[in-house]
Amino acid sequence: MAGDRAALERLLQHAGPAIHRGISRKIAQRHAGLVDADDVMQVTYLEAFLHIDTFIPGSSGSFSAWLRRIAENNLVDAIRREKPRKRVAQLADSGLDPESTLFRDVTSQTATASRNVTRDEARRAVRAAMKTLPPDYARVLQLFDLDGKSGAEVARQMSRRHGAVRMLLARARELLRERLGTFSRYL
Repeated sequence: MAGDRAALERLLQHAGPAIHRGISRKIAQRHAGLVDADDVMQVTYLEAFLHIDTFIPGSSGSFSAWLRRIAENNLVDAIRREKPRKRVAQLADSGLDPESTLFRDVTSQTATASRNVTRDEARRAVRAAMKTLPPDYARVLQLFDLDGKSGAEVARQMSRRHGAVRMLLARARELLRERLGTFSRYL
C-alpha cells in the first residue's frame, strides 16, 4: 500500500501542475472571481486518491488525461455551485422570499449521481479527519470551507477579529492536511 501511495504521489507531482495551469487559464478566461483553481485542484487530488482504483492505465499520458478529466468536471461543478449562490444573493436583495417555491426553483442545482457519490465520499473523509482536530479548528473549517460563510461572518460567529480567523483557518487547514495523510499535501 505504501508503494501505491508513493507512486500516486509521484504521478500527482508530475501531472498536477500542468493541469492546475490549464484550470487557472479557463477560470481567468471566463470565470474570474467565481471559483479558485486551488479549490478545484484540492477536490481533484482528493478524488484521485479516493478513486485511484478506477484508473485504467493505457498510454504514457493516460494518468494525466484521467486527472485532467476529473479536474475539468470539478471545475464545472464548482461553477454550477457558485452561480446559484450569486443568484441567491441577487434574489434575496430583490426582496423575493427565500421560503417561496419560486426562490427554491430558481436556486436549485442539478448534479449527476456519480458526482454526488464522489462528493459524499470526500466529505466523509474530511469530516472524519476534522473530528480529530481541536474544536476551534474544526469550527472554523466547518463555517468557512463547508458552510461557505465569508471571513467576516466566521469572525462574527466566532467572536474573533477577521485576521485572527484567517490565521486560525490556515493552521486548521494545515493540521487537517497532516491528518488526511501523505497525499493531502496537494489539498
